[in-house]
Amino acid sequence: MCTAVLSGAYIYAIMPRVVHKPDKSAFQTRFFAHRGLHKNGTALPENSLPAIKKAVEEGYGIEFDIQVTRDGVPVVFHDFTLRRMCGQKGRICDYTLQQLRRFRLLDCGEPIPTFKEALEAVDGRVPLIIEMKVEYFDLRICRAADQLLRDYRGVYCIESFNPLVLLWYRKNRPDVMRGQLSDGFIFQKEFRTPVKIAPGLFIQFLVTNCVTRPDFIAYNFKYQGNLSRALCRRLFRGKAAAWTVRSEDELKRAKPHFDVFIFDSFIPHASHRRTT
Repeated sequence: MCTAVLSGAYIYAIMPRVVHKPDKSAFQTRFFAHRGLHKNGTALPENSLPAIKKAVEEGYGIEFDIQVTRDGVPVVFHDFTLRRMCGQKGRICDYTLQQLRRFRLLDCGEPIPTFKEALEAVDGRVPLIIEMKVEYFDLRICRAADQLLRDYRGVYCIESFNPLVLLWYRKNRPDVMRGQLSDGFIFQKEFRTPVKIAPGLFIQFLVTNCVTRPDFIAYNFKYQGNLSRALCRRLFRGKAAAWTVRSEDELKRAKPHFDVFIFDSFIPHASHRRTT
């Protein structure tokens, strides 16, 4: 009896949204270029306007990251800190947009683009997976991005590692397709701390689904055997996105377990390019 109750509670906790589902047009495309169709060390650095435009030209969906500046402007940038991409101290949220405009991505001459500029560059021609970067509790990016997305005519969905972002969308924009990002956190040394271990476990095993009810799960494909992830797809027929696939061999391993693929460092063979 106790086992049955616990099993039922677990299934309920990981269940994705099953009623009043939104439009899932974004997932009619199978391949999304990770941070644009980029190549660091060239004129196409990650999350740059040239990389985004290149993906559009090649007809790929695009996955990119957004976070908010000190003055509340959404910009396209992955890392919370500026060191790797711009060689500068501090974090995106420490600077105003005007201050960030002085920096360049990997010394290639490209500035950090605003979210508005990225949307204008895509102009609805390919679907977008928009990852919202929120490290703790500052959810300004949700409202700031939504103000721009309400006028955007293209197909898009949002995703985040932070369940609070999904909860915001569940409450304020239930019509938007939302996805929970996850990873094998317990296998990473940085998460084996008293502060991070519990949140990491909850997100790894998708227990936070009970309050966020995501429409899809975006998972590190290397941990495709995660039971919660597999149940969301097989039992509830939830959509599954694989990140980040970096070769044909990795794509071959991931294909049976996922519906769409966020790729990087190679171009998927034409034989894979079909709609779902």
